[in-house]
Amino acid sequence: MCKPLNELSLHQLWQLFPIQLVPHNPAWKEQYHQEAGRLKALFANDMLFRISHIGSTAVPAIWAKPIVDILAEFDPKASLSLLVPQLEENGWICMSKAPNRISLNKGYTEQGFAQQVFHLHLRRAGDCDELYFRDYLNHCPETAKDYEALKRTLWKKFQYDRDAYTSGKEKFITVCTRKAKQIFPGKYELASK
Repeated sequence: MCKPLNELSLHQLWQLFPIQLVPHNPAWKEQYHQEAGRLKALFANDMLFRISHIGSTAVPAIWAKPIVDILAEFDPKASLSLLVPQLEENGWICMSKAPNRISLNKGYTEQGFAQQVFHLHLRRAGDCDELYFRDYLNHCPETAKDYEALKRTLWKKFQYDRDAYTSGKEKFITVCTRKAKQIFPGKYELASK
């Protein structure tokens, strides 16, 4: 019998859930819309500001991990930690928790990835650099292809080390996000709701 996920070491989790990259799948957009609809219903009275499809699955031109990333931004007065129990009752697993940032996963099982896998990022409204990065990649297809090439190189090297894989992308993401904020100044300001 498999151990529950919360009893596995980080190394064991990385073995069970290695980095995988696949060509873009148009179904990811619909998966996002379906899950976003469920989340909007769940958060109906919880000061939800904006919900967005982020990450490489939101960039049609590039390979991605088959994991749909969702950013849910809440009113600054909302208590993010109070949302976690309700999400856990609806199949989400809390992976990390800080006062202003909480990450949850759905579709991770003791046998590996399910058919549909999601990462949910709970944030305060305006903590949304991922939106700028997504928009920049969609605006600059050559840069998106450069990002894909970087990810594919890192994937081969760090398939079983998610932290190193993520760290290897940080500088690229930071530079692109800075450029995006120059191209789209104020696009995601709080007043733009």
